[in-house]
Amino acid sequence: MRSGVASLISVVAVVAWAAVASAQGGGKPATGNPTPGTAQPDPPNVADRVTFVGCLQSVRSAGPAASADPNAPSNSRFELTKAAPVERVAPGTGPLAADGPLAARVSSKTYRLEGIDSQFSPFVGAKVEITGAIKTAAGATPPTLLVEFVQRVASRCS
Repeated sequence: MRSGVASLISVVAVVAWAAVASAQGGGKPATGNPTPGTAQPDPPNVADRVTFVGCLQSVRSAGPAASADPNAPSNSRFELTKAAPVERVAPGTGPLAADGPLAARVSSKTYRLEGIDSQFSPFVGAKVEITGAIKTAAGATPPTLLVEFVQRVASRCS
């Protein structure tokens, strides 16, 4: 009977030792670029973040067919029309204020949307609220909005 208890205690001790050793080993936490060799976008500048409400439309292109991959980033397949800026801060204090950093760049009623196609496709024809940053490119018509967030406001755009 004593040898059975001794072997049970030995097994428990070995299991406990293995659990402690594996918990301490853990390895290094993952840091850095998740896809080495692929450039990562710069983090958004919060001061340049704007919100618009408008109609999300697909763009009809006369050029070559675009990639069929719905997870590919693009700025040529969707646009926001009838865009109206939305202030989320006290009037006259945010980036859209008359002397704010974006006041001169939000005069357009149409914005080309840059993001992953599958982010936009469920909202085509709907009234949406979009938050992002305006990208400035010389001669870009319409201007491009780098989209961070999309939500449906109404199922149809009026």
